[in-house]
Amino acid sequence: MEQQLLNPLIYLLAAVIAVPIAKKLGLGAVLGYLLAGIAIGPWGLGLISQVEDILHFSEFGVVLLLFLIGLELDPKRLWSLRKRIFGWGGAQVTLVSLALFGAALACGIDWRVALIGALGMSLSSTAIALATLGERKLSATPAGSAGFAILLFQDIAAIPMMAAVPLLGVAVAQGSGQGWLHTGQVVGVIALLIFGGRFLIRPILRIIAKTDMREIFTAFALLLVIATCLLMQSVGMSMALGTFLAGVLLADSEYRHALESDLEPFKGLLLGLFFIAVGMSVDFGIFLEQPWLILGLVAGFLVLKIAVLFGLAKAFRIPRDQQVFFSFLLSQGGEFAFVVFGAAATAQVLTPRISSILVVVVALSMVITPLLLLLHDRVLLPRLLAKGKRAEDEIEPQDNPVIIAGFGRFGQIVGRLLHANGIGLTILDHDPDQIESLRKFGFKVFYGDATRIDLLRTAGADKARLLLIAIDDAPASLKLVEAVQRAFPHLKIAARARNVTHLYDLMDRGVTVLERETFESALQMGRQVLRQLDFGAYRAHRAAMKFRAHNIETLNKLYPHYKDQQQLVSMAVQAREELEAMFASDKDAIASGDKHRWD
Repeated sequence: MEQQLLNPLIYLLAAVIAVPIAKKLGLGAVLGYLLAGIAIGPWGLGLISQVEDILHFSEFGVVLLLFLIGLELDPKRLWSLRKRIFGWGGAQVTLVSLALFGAALACGIDWRVALIGALGMSLSSTAIALATLGERKLSATPAGSAGFAILLFQDIAAIPMMAAVPLLGVAVAQGSGQGWLHTGQVVGVIALLIFGGRFLIRPILRIIAKTDMREIFTAFALLLVIATCLLMQSVGMSMALGTFLAGVLLADSEYRHALESDLEPFKGLLLGLFFIAVGMSVDFGIFLEQPWLILGLVAGFLVLKIAVLFGLAKAFRIPRDQQVFFSFLLSQGGEFAFVVFGAAATAQVLTPRISSILVVVVALSMVITPLLLLLHDRVLLPRLLAKGKRAEDEIEPQDNPVIIAGFGRFGQIVGRLLHANGIGLTILDHDPDQIESLRKFGFKVFYGDATRIDLLRTAGADKARLLLIAIDDAPASLKLVEAVQRAFPHLKIAARARNVTHLYDLMDRGVTVLERETFESALQMGRQVLRQLDFGAYRAHRAAMKFRAHNIETLNKLYPHYKDQQQLVSMAVQAREELEAMFASDKDAIASGDKHRWD
């Protein structure tokens, strides 16, 4: 019992120490977990010795991850993404496999060993890639979307890979029908999963949901995942692939969100444990026996895979500044490679030693990936951005009455309103594509740094009547205000405030024409929500306008004291109480018959 509690204590302690340090150093949480595993594993402090058992258990984290991914992808959405998943994903797996297979044959490796190794290492780590995208909030970028589609295809492609392994094994080579029998079993289990997911699981979920006992629903969710794992494992298939299929089959059910919320906490903890186990599983014994061979294999593998991924990034038209990131993100071997190589060793396609070498190569590639991403962020990306930066426009002197600095969503609305009323505009922005688009409609738009005095002077700041500052970067907007006030004191300034702090900073610099970027739109949304909740038109309008007036009045009252935290809190509490009293008074007035003809 004591040992059973001691091991979890060591895992948690290692994670709590290593991950925050790694995050603080900008290394990312994944590398923190991997380093924690190396530190407590057999080749570190030796605190944990049963690495294989831990790795098998921690794979349940990957299983839950794939199940939750499946829940997000109902068959209709999968069909709509078919071109990306099967086109891009198929291209990635095929080209990487061919490159690795060709390199292995060139080195004199047996074709069956080369084929299994190439197929297994063409797969990337879903856990590492998705954790990285989530941590950096890059899932919606072109690189993130392409990576997600490819990872989905890899998860699906692992099924035929696993089914093909026995066909290359000793049983087939000796002429027996065991390989074909196993393939038939795999097909039967997948058919059973599809039938059960469609016609058995949903009625059971309805029955359990009617009990209104959340803990039983959670227990059944875990039971479903574990039962699917055991079913797939019984025919030598990847557990994660089975749960992915189960998730897809339940993706359009009414219980999808409940299943997600119940399993999410388990997934996060077990994924962390999986990364720790990968760190512990790096067999430095094999590495120390043949360090140059292992390093050469890792380097050759990463170079080939990154080169193919980089070529695909260009073919997929991923933006130039995201191509290297995309290549590094999917460069490592994946968790399914462990399963493929294990099955190949069982089928005697790979010898135990070759299987161990390949596992070490995959594990080291996982450890290296966060370091490659760090290299990308600190060294490569700044150079790519600097190299691709467009030269600032040389513009002729302008004499429009209004200059707009920043023409994003906020600046566009103001600019269109002014343009529609015949007011001439000179626009400064830093998005080359947007500039070219706006020029087609006759706008005077120029690329450049709006804080440059010479650029402002050429843009007509000497003669202009007003400068609208609508740039996203709050510090840059403050710098621009100060520069304009020094060089063009006559020029009126209107500014967009990102938040209340930015608003007060602008007020400190004497800017009086200010608008918080989301305040008015949020106020209008609140008014619409009140109307949907059966408030009369007049009552909803009055509530919104009263809130607006009170909010602006409160901000002005708080402004002289905003650097005094204690006074600020006291006045904010008082303002909230005043607002509540006003709404209570309004409610009484409406109840007593204070109607309006709007209603």
